Amino acid sequence: MPTSQKKPIVVVTRKLPDVVETRMCELFDTRLNVDDKPMSQAQLVEAIKIADVLVPTVTDRIDRAVLTQAGPNLRLIANFGTGVDNVDLDTARNRGILVTNTPGVLTEDTADMTMALILAVPRRLAEGAAYMRDPENKWSGWSPTWMLGHRIYGKRLGIVGMGRIGQAVARRAKAFGLQIHYHNRRRVLEEVEEELEATFWESLDQMLTRMDIVSVNCPHTPATFHLLSARRLKLLKPSAYLVNTARGEVVDENELVRLLESGSIAGAGLDVFEHEPAVNPRLLASERVVALPHMSSATIEGRVDMGEKVIINIKAFADGHAPPDRVHPAML
Repeated sequence: MPTSQKKPIVVVTRKLPDVVETRMCELFDTRLNVDDKPMSQAQLVEAIKIADVLVPTVTDRIDRAVLTQAGPNLRLIANFGTGVDNVDLDTARNRGILVTNTPGVLTEDTADMTMALILAVPRRLAEGAAYMRDPENKWSGWSPTWMLGHRIYGKRLGIVGMGRIGQAVARRAKAFGLQIHYHNRRRVLEEVEEELEATFWESLDQMLTRMDIVSVNCPHTPATFHLLSARRLKLLKPSAYLVNTARGEVVDENELVRLLESGSIAGAGLDVFEHEPAVNPRLLASERVVALPHMSSATIEGRVDMGEKVIINIKAFADGHAPPDRVHPAML
């Protein structure tokens, strides 16, 4: 887009931090979602008919049905989020629409929450907190046999997906005395393995059978849908815990529920769910589960950093340059 043209029309699908929205309004012809209600498919279609740039979030389904009705001026989808599984990338590419994301800025926040769940589930933190808040309970004081959990020191942690977030989780877990194991499409650099004292497993099946805690940290793609399938979940030890802060679709949720209810695995810490925002009520009813409302990346700092990435991508595009965070075919 030549710099001599007027400001691009930028449609934002959800409420973003004030500082981000203010800067976007200064730089672009920005249309904000004041009510912060998710747009319907019809509203998304109307948005892309007028937009030069669409700024959706990871919960907006920008699928083929939406993209085929895009107006002639839509040339950039600047996704507010690291994952881009909400966008039909093939259709966007075929229509000449660039797609960008916000990589790297949520690594530490997500790793913090992953580590929190790794601690919370074996040590029964949520269960203990709920007990203390329940007015029907009266805590009678310390007991040597009540609310017993399991220590994590010395246990084996299997990380599924050793990218930025997986490695950040490994650094935290190593400091807590966990033994680091991982499965990844590609083996990480030798110096990274040495730093983390990490063991690589080419076979995910073989790793799962040996782990005390499994952390899901890979993106959701067609190749990772139900990567932890019913068959693979059954490989977990009855004493094992599953933590997922990546995407719910990576885990066969129905099978996970069955295994939790039968005591075939010890527990789960979940920040994401297969059919968000719907959550299986059987998961919520289980004392073996710590469930969070998709809040791993929910820090002020992280959201502002995401917004700044979006702005940089749009500004580069508007100035006729290649946005720095383009999603390349090799990343699909």
